[in-house]
Amino acid sequence: MSIFGSIMSAIVSAAKSIGIGSAEAAGSGTLSGIDVEKVVADRAATKKEKLDWKNSIVDLMKVLDLDSSFAARKALATELKYSGDMNDSASMNIWLHAQVMEKLAANGGKVSSDLMKK
Repeated sequence: MSIFGSIMSAIVSAAKSIGIGSAEAAGSGTLSGIDVEKVVADRAATKKEKLDWKNSIVDLMKVLDLDSSFAARKALATELKYSGDMNDSASMNIWLHAQVMEKLAANGGKVSSDLMKK
């Protein structure tokens, strides 16, 4: 499964565990109207560490219990066709967060304008 696919799958799974989202999302490969912010915020509230997932791709991946290593983020950047310098991790991370939020919305997730700000 792609890394972005793993992100979507983790959000669908988390939505099911808290009883939100639609049944169609589980098997459709889309987020089918799932409120991404609510799901991820609820999941973040269960973590001991305070994670700034609204601004950080690393923290978003940690909230979803995914590998957030530099190698994993480089693989995600390749998957999402990042054309910048992958050794400039700060710029890449900002781009990744923005792209992930855009792609979550494009795949049916409800993503607030605050999360799409970058």
